[in-house]
Amino acid sequence: MNKYLQLLLILAVVTGCTTKDWRTASRESAGIAPSPEATKEAVLQIYGASAWGWRGWFAIHTWIATKPNNEAFYTVYEVIGWRQNRGLPAMRIEKDLPDRYWFGERPRLLKEFRGESAGKLIEAVDRAAKSYPWPDTYKAFPGPNSNTFTAWIAKQVPGLELDLPYSAIGSGYLKSKDR
Repeated sequence: MNKYLQLLLILAVVTGCTTKDWRTASRESAGIAPSPEATKEAVLQIYGASAWGWRGWFAIHTWIATKPNNEAFYTVYEVIGWRQNRGLPAMRIEKDLPDRYWFGERPRLLKEFRGESAGKLIEAVDRAAKSYPWPDTYKAFPGPNSNTFTAWIAKQVPGLELDLPYSAIGSGYLKSKDR
């Protein structure tokens, strides 16, 4: 084995061994989203955060959060693979904190709409999410996964003008299905 591969293997083993535990990792708000009680205008935000563990070296998990005008809560749209292990659909649409840490990883805001423009997009996002063709399926690679879901919504709602980063592995799954 050449020295480069040896170094990569050592690095993978050393950094892959962590004392972090997903069960105790932060899931609190990162303080990015405006308070729904204080913000009366519509808000639509798209987030990404490094994936859990070693996958975070090269991949992110993405989700969408919406709050219509005068609503006192956010609705979060995402796909989570481990939900299937509990007999739940991979797709999740629930009232939740919009900007939760993704199991210890701080989210970053990928796109945001507020006011009238957000209000117009929220219904379309909801319709697109509910028509997602793989709500009960999750495959980390090549998809469908959380990034496939976000890419699906972006394709159905062109007004989002969303280009996911390269680290949104699975977002290209749609293109592979179009061929």
